[in-house]
Amino acid sequence: QVQLVESGGGLVQPGESLRLSCAASAIIVSMYNMGWYRQAPGKQRELVATITSDTTNYADSVKGRFTISRDDPKNTVYLQMNSLKPEDTAIYYCNARNIIWAYWGQGTQVTVSS
Repeated sequence: QVQLVESGGGLVQPGESLRLSCAASAIIVSMYNMGWYRQAPGKQRELVATITSDTTNYADSVKGRFTISRDDPKNTVYLQMNSLKPEDTAIYYCNARNIIWAYWGQGTQVTVSS
């Protein structure tokens, strides 16, 4: 059974940093398009960042502040979030997809507030 387990969320002040982790089981992350999405209260889920075998892609709102990366031996994907803003507050979800399947984690809450 495929599992994507997110961790690393929490409450931080504006300008601070967090690193989210997505640990995968039953799939090999290097063989999937991996991504982070987020959903704020009352809003639709939106793409934050994706990583494939050789490329990364970011939403305009996080470019220059967030970095997605992958540790193949650990089968884990990370999202380093710097210079956090209140508008980054959301539940962050890990996603793994290929041409046939798509999997989601349970989400981790990130709250940016002073």
